[in-house]
Amino acid sequence: MPVNKVIDLFVTFLKIGAFTFGGGYAMIPLIQREVCENKKWLNDDDILEIVAIAESTPGPVAINAATFVGSRTAGTVGAVCATLGVVLPSFLIISVISYVLRAFQESRAVQYAFMGIRAGVLALILKAVYTMFRSAKKHGVSYFIMAAALVLTALLKTDAVFVIIGCGTFGLVWSLIFGKKGEG
Repeated sequence: MPVNKVIDLFVTFLKIGAFTFGGGYAMIPLIQREVCENKKWLNDDDILEIVAIAESTPGPVAINAATFVGSRTAGTVGAVCATLGVVLPSFLIISVISYVLRAFQESRAVQYAFMGIRAGVLALILKAVYTMFRSAKKHGVSYFIMAAALVLTALLKTDAVFVIIGCGTFGLVWSLIFGKKGEG
C-alpha cells in the first residue's frame, strides 16, 4: 500500500475533523465531498453503506465513518490513519477550549457565537439528510421504515438503538422474503 495514500487519508480526515462543527452528521457532507468527489476513493453508494454501518455500530458516526473509509481505501493502516486524523483536531481543540472557556463562559459574545454555530450545524445536518435522501434507492418500504423510525424516535421517544435494530431487522427480513423476487 502506498505511503502517500495513507498520508493523504490522514490529512483529508484531519481537515474534515478540524473544520467541521457539530459532530458526525455535520461531517457526512464533507466526507462525501472529499472521499467521492475530490479524491474519488469511493462512490456515493459506498458512502451510503458506510454511513448506515457507522450509524449502526457503537461510537460516534464520524469516527466510525472515517474508520470504514480508511479501511476500504487502504486497509487497517488506512483505518487507523483516517480515525486519528478525524479525532486529533477535536481532541486538541477541546483541550484548549476547556481551559479558556471557563474564563469566558458568561460572555455575551461567546453565547452568541455558539448560537450561530448551532444554526450552522443544523443547516449541515439538513444538507446531509437531503443528500442521503436524494441518493438512496426509493421504494414504498423505505418510506414506511423512514416514517416509522421518525414517529418512534421523535413522537414516542423510543430509544434510537432499538429503532436502528428494528429498522435493520425489518429491512433484512424484507429483503430475505422479497429480495429474490426482485420486488425489494
